[in-house]
Amino acid sequence: MPSFENKLSEVVTRHIPGCTELIAVERLSGGASQETYRLTLAIDGQEVLMAMRRSPGGEFVEPVAARPGLDVEAMLMRAAKAEGVPEPEVYYLLSREDDLGDGFIMQWLEGEALGARIVRSPDYKAVRPGLARECGRILARIHQIDLDRTALQERLTIIPPEAFLDQMLERYYLLDTPQPMIDYTARWLRDHLPSEFRLTLVHNDFRNGNFLIDKQGIVAILDWEVAHIGDPMRDLGWMCTNSWRFGGDQPVGGFGEYQDLFAGYEEVSGQVVDPEHVKFWEVFGSFWWSIGCLGMAEHYRTGPDQSVERPAIGRRSSECLVDCINLIIPGKVELVEDPGNIDEDMPRVDELVLSVRDFLRQEVMSQLQGRNQFLARVAGNSLDIALRDMATGTEHRRREHDRLKEYFKSQDPLTVLRRRLVKALRNGEISINDERIKEHLRQTVVNQIAIDQPKYSGFLRAING
Repeated sequence: MPSFENKLSEVVTRHIPGCTELIAVERLSGGASQETYRLTLAIDGQEVLMAMRRSPGGEFVEPVAARPGLDVEAMLMRAAKAEGVPEPEVYYLLSREDDLGDGFIMQWLEGEALGARIVRSPDYKAVRPGLARECGRILARIHQIDLDRTALQERLTIIPPEAFLDQMLERYYLLDTPQPMIDYTARWLRDHLPSEFRLTLVHNDFRNGNFLIDKQGIVAILDWEVAHIGDPMRDLGWMCTNSWRFGGDQPVGGFGEYQDLFAGYEEVSGQVVDPEHVKFWEVFGSFWWSIGCLGMAEHYRTGPDQSVERPAIGRRSSECLVDCINLIIPGKVELVEDPGNIDEDMPRVDELVLSVRDFLRQEVMSQLQGRNQFLARVAGNSLDIALRDMATGTEHRRREHDRLKEYFKSQDPLTVLRRRLVKALRNGEISINDERIKEHLRQTVVNQIAIDQPKYSGFLRAING
């Protein structure tokens, strides 16, 4: 059976004009939803870089409402480029005969895509002050794309705000994991649904980390895989969601202010931006990604991609939930303290975990490169979560249980009481203005993020006010 490289070599030499050889192929780090590769090709006697984007594991994926497929993603990129949105050229769409899965080959563009570097690197100090306004202008161009002329109207799903909320709740219910803060946030969103909105093309994942920049500005918008037709303010709210600020203090991608994003959008679109409308979608963004993270953990359990990255992303759900706390029910919290080591075993369990984590970081990572090095780092971070849970997790869950026992006047196990709380939030038995419930959710969510990611900016905001 031909190898991946052999099949790819046949594709590029047959379909890329002037290509005589596939010199090298490298899978890049990240890409939890889709795979991205850097290709080095021999074209007309020169080495030329290109990129390939394909489905995880090289699968052929039937399009669903929330994910229209990589062929539509290629259509979207071509339509956006024609509208003046910075995009790479798409050269070839993979077919089933290629036996490489769904995907396409496109122009390689140099630039920085890592959100943390965009926020912090001195290389981009000069460009950062104008990025929020540039994002606003680009989003306005995306929202102006003619859906009929580009035939996208026929290929994309229409998802108004209420339908989007219902869609995400259905996905959450299927996971069958009780997360009371998700249900609370859903109630808040239901009460604050936008009453007036337009229907346009929505990128749906426009954020820091999903575009390339250089020292002049944005080079390309990436990852169109969840585009739909809906409320355009979804894109502005997602751009401001704290998950994508990468520790930066400013609300737009960690590098800019709301007013600059809105001004850029208004400049091109002529539409006045309502900040409260955007706030709804900012809250929705954290709600949406909290469920998306749990879905990554479910993908690890069911396949086909069971990489160490999937469950690690699953634990990021608590980051999103603490952002919801900060946006809609901020307040004081009491953190569980680490009691120190009281286990007299030699070695202790935490020492065993610590030794594996340090081996990964100090020995293994230096011997790896590319995606494998990235995954080794992820593995080390997962072991850090396990260590923190050993230290404070038991007490954190005991306090959660005590609060619920007192509230419901019940001695049922914690898992039963969590489900009882979730059910009561869903059916309206408990008001979202119940101060005891808000206090319980704050304490529970903030102490969970202290275990999962104590360096997360939302956690620091929650404990510092």
